[in-house]
Amino acid sequence: MASRIVRNVLVVLVSVLWLVPTWLVVVNAFTPAEQYTGSPRWWFASGDILGNIQTAFSTAGVGRGMVNTLIYAALGAAIAVLISALAGFAVTVMPVKRPAIWFWGIYIGTVLPLQTFLSPLFTGYAKTGLYDTQYGMLLIYVAMTIPFAFFVNRNFLMTVPREIAEAAQLDGANWLRMFVRVHLPLARSALLATFVFQFTWIWNDLLFGITLSLSPNVRPVTATLADLSGSYGTAGPPVILAGALVASIPTVLLFFVFQRFFVNSLRLTS
Repeated sequence: MASRIVRNVLVVLVSVLWLVPTWLVVVNAFTPAEQYTGSPRWWFASGDILGNIQTAFSTAGVGRGMVNTLIYAALGAAIAVLISALAGFAVTVMPVKRPAIWFWGIYIGTVLPLQTFLSPLFTGYAKTGLYDTQYGMLLIYVAMTIPFAFFVNRNFLMTVPREIAEAAQLDGANWLRMFVRVHLPLARSALLATFVFQFTWIWNDLLFGITLSLSPNVRPVTATLADLSGSYGTAGPPVILAGALVASIPTVLLFFVFQRFFVNSLRLTS
């Protein structure tokens, strides 16, 4: 009984910690920019969220940033999931020598802080012409999301009985056919869950967006929101918050659509 009470209290506290900042964002996003006094409001007084959204879109190009990010997140996550699925299939099903070394060779990149990659990446991108290009942004997002996607898919494929692969071999299936016709359908839940994770990570990234891009036609939405609070600081916090609310809509919708697979992914990585 006591443990249940403690658990319920903790759940309520954590929920409040999540909901209070969200509430403040929504309330202050509705505040007219010219009426914002510098102190956050806790309740709706007057609403001008459409005007704030229009300012965010026209001043800093939040709309173009969302289109850019949608390209990076959808393509980047899809490519990373496909590559990681192939790599996971190779180290768990195919007779690859020293699969543990291959696993750690791919996954160890997640151990290092992302900040350690910024300086060499910026230098390399500047020298190769990838700086401030959509191809360059897509490339780094695919590279950064492969290790975790590989970790999830490899863990799932390890749970698939080896007898399935042996039966497919007896039926004359080669490795590619076995991957496409047998293991890929079995891993559908893991693949969709991984896609949700990687899409969300790419959509929310700011670090690489502000480091490897500059022009509005390339910058992701988080970087355009950062510009709104920097170069366009006169726009005011309500405009920034309104733009952030609009920018969060795709990931929220994605979570609700694939909620079941998202929860399954937590079990796969636990």
